[in-house]
Amino acid sequence: MRLREGDTVQVISGADRGKQGKVLRLLGGERVLVEGVNLRWRHMKPSQKQPKGGRIRKEAALHASKVMPLDPESGKPTRVGFRDEGGKKVRVALKSGKTLPFPAKE
Repeated sequence: MRLREGDTVQVISGADRGKQGKVLRLLGGERVLVEGVNLRWRHMKPSQKQPKGGRIRKEAALHASKVMPLDPESGKPTRVGFRDEGGKKVRVALKSGKTLPFPAKE
Protein backbone atom coordinates (compact mmCIF):
# COMPACT_ATOMS: atom_id res chain seq x y z
CA MET A 1 0.00 0.00 0.00
CA ARG A 2 1.40 3.40 -0.92
CA LEU A 3 -0.33 5.21 1.97
CA ARG A 4 -0.19 4.41 5.68
CA GLU A 5 -1.92 5.81 8.74
CA GLY A 6 0.11 8.72 10.06
CA ASP A 7 1.59 9.73 6.68
CA THR A 8 1.60 13.44 5.88
CA VAL A 9 -0.17 13.94 2.56
CA GLN A 10 -1.26 16.76 0.25
CA VAL A 11 -4.58 16.90 -1.61
CA ILE A 12 -3.91 17.16 -5.36
CA SER A 13 -7.44 17.76 -6.71
CA GLY A 14 -10.86 18.96 -5.67
CA ALA A 15 -12.09 21.79 -3.45
CA ASP A 16 -9.38 21.20 -0.83
CA ARG A 17 -6.53 21.14 -3.37
CA GLY A 18 -3.19 22.11 -1.81
CA LYS A 19 -4.20 21.36 1.79
CA GLN A 20 -1.92 19.13 3.81
CA GLY A 21 -2.76 16.85 6.70
CA LYS A 22 -2.07 13.56 8.42
CA VAL A 23 -3.82 10.35 7.35
CA LEU A 24 -6.10 9.41 10.25
CA ARG A 25 -7.55 6.18 8.84
CA LEU A 26 -7.50 4.02 5.73
CA LEU A 27 -10.99 2.89 4.76
CA GLY A 28 -11.32 -0.18 2.58
CA GLY A 29 -8.09 0.31 0.65
CA GLU A 30 -9.21 3.12 -1.62
CA ARG A 31 -10.55 5.81 0.72
CA VAL A 32 -8.72 7.83 3.38
CA LEU A 33 -9.59 10.21 6.20
CA VAL A 34 -7.21 13.18 6.31
CA GLU A 35 -6.98 15.49 9.33
CA GLY A 36 -8.53 18.92 8.63
CA VAL A 37 -9.44 18.14 5.01
CA ASN A 38 -12.88 17.65 3.39
CA LEU A 39 -14.76 18.91 6.45
CA ARG A 40 -18.52 18.31 6.54
CA TRP A 41 -21.26 19.16 9.04
CA ARG A 42 -22.51 16.18 11.03
CA HIS A 43 -25.86 16.57 12.82
CA MET A 44 -25.66 14.72 16.14
CA LYS A 45 -28.48 13.79 18.48
CA PRO A 46 -27.81 14.41 22.18
CA SER A 47 -26.12 11.37 23.76
CA GLN A 48 -23.95 10.42 26.74
CA LYS A 49 -20.85 11.32 24.74
CA GLN A 50 -22.30 14.53 23.25
CA PRO A 51 -24.88 15.78 25.80
CA LYS A 52 -25.54 18.93 23.79
CA GLY A 53 -25.78 17.33 20.37
CA GLY A 54 -25.97 19.83 17.50
CA ARG A 55 -23.83 20.36 14.40
CA ILE A 56 -20.23 19.15 14.48
CA ARG A 57 -17.50 19.58 11.84
CA LYS A 58 -16.02 16.20 10.89
CA GLU A 59 -13.62 14.95 8.24
CA ALA A 60 -15.21 12.99 5.41
CA ALA A 61 -13.42 10.33 3.38
CA LEU A 62 -11.46 11.14 0.21
CA HIS A 63 -10.47 8.78 -2.56
CA ALA A 64 -6.85 7.69 -2.12
CA SER A 65 -5.99 8.83 -5.67
CA LYS A 66 -6.68 12.45 -4.65
CA VAL A 67 -3.80 12.58 -2.14
CA MET A 68 -0.03 12.18 -2.46
CA PRO A 69 2.50 11.62 0.33
CA LEU A 70 5.10 14.32 0.90
CA ASP A 71 8.74 13.78 0.00
CA PRO A 72 10.82 13.71 3.22
CA GLU A 73 13.61 15.71 1.56
CA SER A 74 11.78 18.49 -0.30
CA GLY A 75 8.37 18.49 1.41
CA LYS A 76 6.62 18.36 -1.98
CA PRO A 77 4.09 15.72 -3.10
CA THR A 78 5.69 12.67 -4.68
CA ARG A 79 4.75 9.37 -6.23
CA VAL A 80 5.59 6.23 -4.31
CA GLY A 81 7.70 3.37 -5.57
CA PHE A 82 8.88 0.19 -3.92
CA ARG A 83 12.39 -1.18 -3.52
CA ASP A 84 13.84 -4.31 -1.97
CA GLU A 85 16.33 -3.47 0.79
CA GLY A 86 17.83 -6.40 2.65
CA GLY A 87 14.94 -8.70 1.83
CA LYS A 88 12.33 -6.14 2.93
CA LYS A 89 9.99 -4.23 0.63
CA VAL A 90 10.21 -0.50 1.46
CA ARG A 91 8.36 2.54 0.12
CA VAL A 92 10.48 5.04 -1.80
CA ALA A 93 9.75 8.67 -2.77
CA LEU A 94 10.31 8.77 -6.54
CA LYS A 95 11.28 12.47 -6.60
CA SER A 96 14.29 12.11 -4.33
CA GLY A 97 14.82 8.36 -4.12
CA LYS A 98 14.70 8.51 -0.30
CA THR A 99 12.93 5.86 1.75
CA LEU A 100 9.58 6.99 3.14
CA PRO A 101 9.72 6.49 6.90
CA PHE A 102 7.11 4.51 8.78
CA PRO A 103 4.81 6.90 10.67
CA ALA A 104 5.29 6.93 14.45
CA LYS A 105 2.65 5.04 16.42
CA GLU A 106 0.72 7.15 18.92
